[in-house]
Amino acid sequence: MLTEEGRPEVYLLLEQVVLSTGETWVKIRIPGRPNGATGWVPRGNLGGMHLTAWALRVNLLLLRATLFLDGRATWSAPVGVGAPSTPTPVGHFWVRELLSVPGHTIYGPFAFGTSDYSVLSEWPHGGVVGIHGTDQPSLIPGRPSHGCIRMRDADIVYLARHLPIGAPVHIVG
Repeated sequence: MLTEEGRPEVYLLLEQVVLSTGETWVKIRIPGRPNGATGWVPRGNLGGMHLTAWALRVNLLLLRATLFLDGRATWSAPVGVGAPSTPTPVGHFWVRELLSVPGHTIYGPFAFGTSDYSVLSEWPHGGVVGIHGTDQPSLIPGRPSHGCIRMRDADIVYLARHLPIGAPVHIVG
């Protein structure tokens, strides 16, 4: 499976069971609408697994993202989030991909694709909520987006160096 950007898909593994036949099944969280869907797949259908000690929490009320390592806050930055008419969905998500964005664009130098989907189904690629830089840093902190999480370019560069693919992203309201 591939992401909307053509990268190998990443799943959040929730639990696993070994059947009496010896076959292992894994419960995964599935990216897409509706947010939070889960399903069971044979372990053999998945690639490699890894644990991460990193996690990101985005607080929509405080307009702040906080990076955690082993449960301890290590870094924080202001963010721009969804406008009231196009809110950033809350919930437990994860990083699916990191894209380098060449040139000076509205997305800044990097964009993370997450497993979160906005209310805008007509948005390109189905409304994936990204975490990305911006060409309008004066709007941060604030509520300027269609659901994505915007950061100042220096902050997204820092995050791109520390937040690994597969890391949990917890968005709270």
